[in-house]
Amino acid sequence: MTDFQKDILRTEARRHRARIDPAHENTEEAARLFWDSLKPQKDQIVAAYWPKGREFDPRPAMEKLLAAGIGCALPVMREGSKVMDFVLWRDEEALAPGPYGIMQPVARNIVEPDIVIVPLLAFDRRGIRLGQGGGYYDATLEALRKKKTVIAVGMAYATQAVLFNLPREEHDQRLDWVITPQSAHFYGDL
Repeated sequence: MTDFQKDILRTEARRHRARIDPAHENTEEAARLFWDSLKPQKDQIVAAYWPKGREFDPRPAMEKLLAAGIGCALPVMREGSKVMDFVLWRDEEALAPGPYGIMQPVARNIVEPDIVIVPLLAFDRRGIRLGQGGGYYDATLEALRKKKTVIAVGMAYATQAVLFNLPREEHDQRLDWVITPQSAHFYGDL
């Protein structure tokens, strides 16, 4: 698949996501499904993202994790690199706009997460995600997975699922799970 074709898929996925009303989505149920499916432990660190625009909101899952004493982290872009750092974050700590206007922690307590919640535009039945096209999460997951076992979890609206196989290039990192408000999809054994 050409870059032009992937750009068309991204445009259509963004258009579709723009029509989703987040107020009609049960992000609390997605947080419960995340918790019940992945069973995070206190010695683990879970990285998430601060939602921008109509991205699925993982903050209810983060609130549940923080309340249980599980470390949460947010991504911070590294200048000149596609590999992001993850910074330990608590809900009272300051955030500031980073590259692309994405909110990121001001503090810089860098950690290596065990579970990474990944944003997406679309996902397929194989755990392949269509991202924004920058390659940051793919590069970051690849770098982390060279060091340790890391579980990649997409959080999405159920209607972001596609019935066809999304294109997958060699550098694309497959998701282990996708959590929607309706269900948890496990792809780890494919």
